[in-house]
Amino acid sequence: MDLYFYNTLTRRKDKFEPLTPGTVKMYSCGPTVYRHVHIGNLRTFLMADLVRRVLEYAGYAVTQLMNITDVGHMAEDDSLTVTPGEDKILSAAAAEKKTPQEIADYYTADFLDSVRLMNIQPAHRYPQATAHIPQMLALIEQLEAKGLAYEKNGAVFYDVSRFPNYGHLSGHQLADLQAGISRVAIDETKDDPNDFLLWRTAGEHRVVKWDSKWGPGFPGWHIECSAMSMHYLGPQIDLHTGGEDLVFPHHEGEIAQSEGVTGQQFVRYWMHGAHLLAEGRKMARSVGNVLRLADLRAESLDPLAFRLLCLGIYYRGHMNVTWDSLRAAQANLDKLRRYVSEWSQAAPSDLRPPTSDFHSRFLAFVGDDLGFPQALSLIWEMAKSDLSPAEKLALLLDWDRLLGLNLAATVSAAPAGTLDPELQALLDQRAAARAAKDYAAADRLRAQLLERGLMVKDSKEGQTWERLKDKG
Repeated sequence: MDLYFYNTLTRRKDKFEPLTPGTVKMYSCGPTVYRHVHIGNLRTFLMADLVRRVLEYAGYAVTQLMNITDVGHMAEDDSLTVTPGEDKILSAAAAEKKTPQEIADYYTADFLDSVRLMNIQPAHRYPQATAHIPQMLALIEQLEAKGLAYEKNGAVFYDVSRFPNYGHLSGHQLADLQAGISRVAIDETKDDPNDFLLWRTAGEHRVVKWDSKWGPGFPGWHIECSAMSMHYLGPQIDLHTGGEDLVFPHHEGEIAQSEGVTGQQFVRYWMHGAHLLAEGRKMARSVGNVLRLADLRAESLDPLAFRLLCLGIYYRGHMNVTWDSLRAAQANLDKLRRYVSEWSQAAPSDLRPPTSDFHSRFLAFVGDDLGFPQALSLIWEMAKSDLSPAEKLALLLDWDRLLGLNLAATVSAAPAGTLDPELQALLDQRAAARAAKDYAAADRLRAQLLERGLMVKDSKEGQTWERLKDKG
């Protein structure tokens, strides 16, 4: 199975060929754990999940690393003029009257729970930045020894003029970058306004800080990912994922740091997902249009409906989420679950591997830079085809290894018999609500089913139902 991914580095779709045949080293930029993740964040993490699923389906042994940034930072605070201690995690700790560690632990758990609800495969390792300060300090010292970094007033800066390829990933030319690219005041202590911080001087009252040869401080943003990826995956990795907002300066900084030390290409394939819009505007707390999975569940929407909605939009295209689009996605998810339930009633227990033309077309779509929108259209075409229920079920369940909609879990544990589509849809919605731990919605749906003559019971094997005699 040939795979092609759009590579930000080359600005074209490249055939995927890992450094070591059969194995893939993959790094994905993870969350900064100072607040709840929203669905815009989750779309980026989902993109990484889809890449990994496609790679594993194609037979590759993938090792995925995703960092947990528990040392606060701001993308625009690359300057000593920023007030010491003014970072996201410390600000959240002060606002919520908790310790920085409590903030990091709480929002890390929230992130992992959201990932689970979205059926995003957990990374093989989630290294925390605070647990890898020695690796960061060692990397900074190597950069300093090579003449790529310099110290000023206890802070250490990367000298971008000493790295000829700086700006290649993003397309920025160093000569064209102007002072004041960030929103903070220009730091006059830098040799060049475009130089970025590797190690920051700790203020007198800063709580989270570490000792170093340059004095007490804490790491810059970019150095964290370079140090952790190189520590666990080595000097070269096959694939790096993240949101489009990380191309510059974050990923540009990673390249400069890693390649500056090793002299080798750091990443072969860079993949970036586009922003998510909510009701036509970029999702932001300042705008007030941030949506979390909890907001979706409060409207009886399954998190997997949001996953399905994302699958229908090309990952490099901006995605506009509306409540109407979410409800339409929920209806389509319910329809897929009904298909599985209906086809499983008529299918033999020993399903054969799919071999139809539909299957080869589906794999061709997803192998061409995650063409899931085209693949979804093929599902509806297949469902209306003349294939037998067994063939349809085998195809859909196999494809779900890539879709990640957990459709196998919807194979009904109910007694043999058929229901009209409306009742089956209510049962499917209730099963989804239970799976999402939305027990209030599940109870409402149970009451509706009881009114329609179905008694629903829950067990370790799932929900079962029986008809009430007086309801026919």
